Parts: sequence; structure tokens; C-alpha cells
Amino acid sequence: MKNTSETKGLAFVLDGWALELILKHSKESFTRLAMLSKTAICCRMTPLQKAQLVAILKSVGYLTLAIGDGGNDVRMIQEANIGVGISGREGLQAARAADYSIGKFKFLKRLILIHGRYSYNRTAFISQYSFYKSLLMCFIQILFAFLSGLSGTSLFNSISLMAYNVFYTSLPVMTIIFDKDISETTVMQYPQILLHSQAGRLLNLTTFCGWFGRSLYHALVVFFITICAYSDEKSEMQELSMVALSGCIWLQAFVVTMDTNSFTCPQILLIWGNFVAFYMINLILSTVPSLQLYTITFRLCSQPSYWISMALTVAVGMGPVVAFRYLKNLYQPSAVNILQQVEQRNGSIRTSGNLESAGANLTNLLTGSRKNRDSNYRPLLSESAESVSASGS
Repeated sequence: MKNTSETKGLAFVLDGWALELILKHSKESFTRLAMLSKTAICCRMTPLQKAQLVAILKSVGYLTLAIGDGGNDVRMIQEANIGVGISGREGLQAARAADYSIGKFKFLKRLILIHGRYSYNRTAFISQYSFYKSLLMCFIQILFAFLSGLSGTSLFNSISLMAYNVFYTSLPVMTIIFDKDISETTVMQYPQILLHSQAGRLLNLTTFCGWFGRSLYHALVVFFITICAYSDEKSEMQELSMVALSGCIWLQAFVVTMDTNSFTCPQILLIWGNFVAFYMINLILSTVPSLQLYTITFRLCSQPSYWISMALTVAVGMGPVVAFRYLKNLYQPSAVNILQQVEQRNGSIRTSGNLESAGANLTNLLTGSRKNRDSNYRPLLSESAESVSASGS
């Protein structure tokens, strides 16, 4: 056990009586053995001992999954980070105590590879996008504070601030529930792609900093284009506010569109329907004399300079982002990017020959995702950088 290569295929068999002695006299040595082993077969265990095995792995930083089908598995299921119960002949005790319930053991593969992976991808996008759209407004307000001499004046009126998160940007985010980066067939055929998610490639400090930088850059673009286009004496404060808000909404729509992998009718309707609804709502508000927005939207929409400003905002804001994404996918593609390219050319992946034509390094990208990661890719939503460990009855 001196190096990793010597313990690559290590496995052990253990029963309840032996485990009781080990935990009393050699718990630390057993913990090291468990960490080095690829497989462990445990038999004749009491419910408490099953839970103790899971607790040992959790104590050294592993994320654990436990699956069981009977009442004697309940403690183990509850001890694990993720509990999966099988409803069957032994009753529903395990299923009721678990985080997830399945009908047969064979469904576990689909639960992890399909539902688990898609859920991680969607959670990663929604969490970071929520920070992005909120920081975008905050940065614009900060920039305007310096322009106004730190007077405390808000660039956006109260209606716009309230509607921004409630109406203007909430519906496009819901499109992510329909999004699939690669097809289910491809995921099931190449389950190694799960390593890409386990390595935290979509939600880590690096990706969060990327979204943070994007929000700051977009705020600078919106603010300076708005000021340059509508900073003359003839422009009203509400016009300035509406132009800046419109720039944010335009960028939101294109950001969601660019980060969407698969388009369906509901997605297109939510993204661009919400975009149209933004103008419809503000046109209606512009007809109310008692509001500050009275006639503002009508006047702006009739000005060519407004539409030129929006087009310039999108071009300057999204141009570098699209160029960076294109160059990264071209010269440093991830395993997911390669599989996407193969699917686009062939419809679906059916033979390993397609993979070889897509790139000789695909296997290394898939199997080396966790092994080659560093602290920059440590997942934000995990308790450690260690891999997910499964524990069963």
C-alpha cells in the first residue's frame, strides 16, 4: 500500500463481527484501507453498522450515496448525503426515509446519470445567473452614484427595480428546466461524462468569477453607452433610466440564449416572449399620467437613436463573450463540447470510431476530469473535493 498503483484494484470482504472488532481496535487503519479500496463487500451487518460504514467515509470528506430496500437500511440511508430507497416486497420504509425513491435497482443508473447530471447542470446555471443579473443592476447603480456625486439618487425608479427580478428576468431562467447539453442516449452510452460534473466543472470559483466579470463588463457597457447617447440636457432622468434598463433586458435575453444548449418551443416562447412582454408592460405604464414613466417608452421607441443604442449594447456586450466561447470550444474543448460536436455531425453517437474522429483526447478528458482537477475547480456545492462514494446494503 505504498503507492496508488499497488492499490488500484484493492478490495476486501467484511462481516458484522469483524467490523465490530475493527472499530474498537483499528478504526484509523480501517479508514485508510477503505479509502484505498475500490470495492468493499460487507455482509451480515446490523442497521447500526451499515450507518457506521457510511459515517466513516463521511468523516474523511467523501460524499456518500446509500441505497436500500428494507427497514434495516433506513439508518444507513439517513446517514448518507444522498439516500435512495427501493420500494418493493420489503415494504416502503426505505423509500419513505430516502431522498429519492425508485421502483427497481436498475433505475439507479438513470437516476444518477440522467436526472442527477441534468439537475447539476441546471442548478449551476441558475445559481450563477441569478448572481449575474442582480450584480448587473448593482454595478450600474454604483457607477451612476459616482456620476451623481454620491448624492444617493437611484438611476432606476421603484417600479423598474421591483419588476426587474419579478417580471423582466424570471421567466427566461425557467427555460433551463428544458435544457439538455447532450442527449440522454449519449449520456447513457458514455457514463464517464458524469466525471465532468463530479469534478465541479460548471460550478466552482473559476466559473463564478467568470459570471462576476461578465456582469461587471456588461454593466460598464450599458452604463457608458446610455450616458454617451442620452446625457445631453434635453434628456430626462426617466429616459436615461429606461435606456439603461432596456440594455440590461436585451443582454439578459442574449445571455440566456447563448447558454442554452437545446431549443424547444417553450424555451423560445419564454425567452423572447418575455422580451416582448417587457415592452408591452412599459408601453402600458407609459399611458398612465400619474406615473413617472408617462410617455417615456412611446418617445424612446420612436427614436432611431434608442434602437441603435440597443444594437450597440448587444454587439459590444456579447461580441467578446461569443468570441471567447468560440475560441475556447475550438482550441480547448471539454469532453461535453466534443460530444456535442459529434452529435451535431452524426445526430447521435453510435460507435467509438466517431469519438476517435472527434478527438483522440476525449477519453483522457472524460476519465481524467477528477484526477487532473486542481483547487480552481473545487465544487462550490460539495463538502470536499473528493469523489462521490456509493454505499449499499
